[in-house]
Amino acid sequence: MEFSAQWEELLADSPGGGQGTSGQGTRMNLASVAPIGGGGDADLQITQTPWNSASGVANALHTSTNSAVSELDTAAEGVPGGTAGFTSTAALEEVRTSWKTRLTSVRDECARLEGVLKTVGRDFGETDVQVRDSFGVTKTKGQ
Repeated sequence: MEFSAQWEELLADSPGGGQGTSGQGTRMNLASVAPIGGGGDADLQITQTPWNSASGVANALHTSTNSAVSELDTAAEGVPGGTAGFTSTAALEEVRTSWKTRLTSVRDECARLEGVLKTVGRDFGETDVQVRDSFGVTKTKGQ
């Protein structure tokens, strides 16, 4: 049996074609897509929406952590001069520096992720169109 004929038999919708031991037609489905007749949409759809949404969240986190770094710096102005002689001044500066380092890392990672997520969304959208178009070409050739 020719390879494409085997696939035709496995994926056939008609009774008698691609029947397994249960007498039901053999169907291949993706786990993330409801089967035809199974009460859901059988089309797998890839959209840019979740990726663009995640990109927006990364941008919002970038903005808020950037504000937090600025507020931390503003709040620390004048502290060393006003607390001269206290032993806690060095500990306070160590904690402030540590938090500034963490917040700066989060801010920078969010900025990086924003671009990556936008790119992935765009690529998924382009891939979806390319895959759909490639099936149209295959279907046309097979008829």
